[in-house]
Amino acid sequence: MNVPLNRQFSGDRQFSRRLFLGSGTAAAAIAIVTGTGAGTLVAAAAAAARSDSAPVINPIVPQRADPWLMKHTDGKYYFTGSVPEYDRIILRSSSTIAGLGSSAEAVVWTRPATGTMGGYIWAPELHHFDGKWHIYFAAGDSDDVFRVRIYVISTAAADPTTAVWEPPVRVYTHADTFSLDATTFEHAGTRYLIWAQSDTGVNSSLFIASMSSPSTLASAPVRIAVPTLEWETRGYKVNEGAAVIRRNGRIFVTFSASATDANYCMGLLTADENADLLNAASWTKTPTPVFVTSEGSKQYGPGHNSFTVDEAGNDVLVYHARSYRNPIGNPLFDPNRHARVQRLYWKADGIPDFGVPVGDGELPVRMQSAAAPGSYLVHDGTTVTASSAPTLAASQFRLAPGYAKKNSVVIEPILTKGRYLRIQGSTVAIASTEGSSSAFIRRAGLSDPAGASFESVDLPGSYLVLRQGILTLAKAGKSDRAAATFLLSS
Repeated sequence: MNVPLNRQFSGDRQFSRRLFLGSGTAAAAIAIVTGTGAGTLVAAAAAAARSDSAPVINPIVPQRADPWLMKHTDGKYYFTGSVPEYDRIILRSSSTIAGLGSSAEAVVWTRPATGTMGGYIWAPELHHFDGKWHIYFAAGDSDDVFRVRIYVISTAAADPTTAVWEPPVRVYTHADTFSLDATTFEHAGTRYLIWAQSDTGVNSSLFIASMSSPSTLASAPVRIAVPTLEWETRGYKVNEGAAVIRRNGRIFVTFSASATDANYCMGLLTADENADLLNAASWTKTPTPVFVTSEGSKQYGPGHNSFTVDEAGNDVLVYHARSYRNPIGNPLFDPNRHARVQRLYWKADGIPDFGVPVGDGELPVRMQSAAAPGSYLVHDGTTVTASSAPTLAASQFRLAPGYAKKNSVVIEPILTKGRYLRIQGSTVAIASTEGSSSAFIRRAGLSDPAGASFESVDLPGSYLVLRQGILTLAKAGKSDRAAATFLLSS
């Protein structure tokens, strides 16, 4: 349980850090995605071809924390998350990720007015296995909203959004204490449960056990993560919010740590796919967090993630974050932890590269030079150059509607929210002033129509051109067409 360690408790009457820290929900979600990853700082699958579908715009679903998003075998995406009232379980479905924001929301379960499960309802997540749908969630009681335990509801119906669900069944763990955020995944013929639970000397640790049924453990729980590092213990000593993705011969488990304010962040556990997952020694924790608050993109407290794939099969990170650092009043009742998505990349060593939370608006792109394959535009906050080994965040740019002319665009580095590529003479700088000098017309690539070229609104006929590794503005003669062409990928 996420509680101050210097407090003494009697039974279950415990204070939750959700209330007294002034932080967002601390629930967790776990997803498992399987397959083979890529070996360089490019997405796991090849960049998708252009699509006529609507763009994905963050946040994808406002005011839905602890987002769980899965793509089912029927081709549909199913979404759930915590609602600000903490009183019900909702589901949405869509044929696309972009469509989730406008899709109808079905209420599939509502807490009782009194008694068991009549308190806060947190962090539902949807799974399908053994021919049934299952929703795991955490629920408190009406007379003690923080007496939180784990439950599961199930249905054999084909469509979970219209199903009649069986009554909730409690999932019993090793101790009758604050426990939440259960998930299930299958690996090598064994089904597992991972969850967060109050632990000796810390607020919450992560545990794993094998399962014999959707609600029953088959093995003794094993603690696989305990918050001990500085970034895991800011405000409270917390490990929670696990999510599973299997790639490159390894099983990766992300988790959320620290207080659920702007200190909230994500770490990573790794195990070999052939290891004994019920042996704590099989798991290794990163010494530093892998996903944190970004002042540059104005995203705060990212975490409680899940994983899915996009329509092209590329890995996608799903998480919640606020767009401001300090909510008014108690953040537990601040509704503005929004569900967000972004592309998940992979490093050369097979480890996931999370980058930074990319911020509001359309998903960013990376701009590879057609004249120097493998080199991407990057920025240092003031100038734009090219690199064949860029950090992910420095090579991501958002194309947004321009201010000076219809159909024009501005190019905003995700790390400099509100500042854009701007023409200053023949040079390209990053500046905050909006206007025609920061507006471009996106054209088909001068050397490759599958790419893009960017013509200045102020100086027609002049394009963004990469010369000697530096982005400039110049007339694009025949010899400059490749240097003025960029291949965009998400």
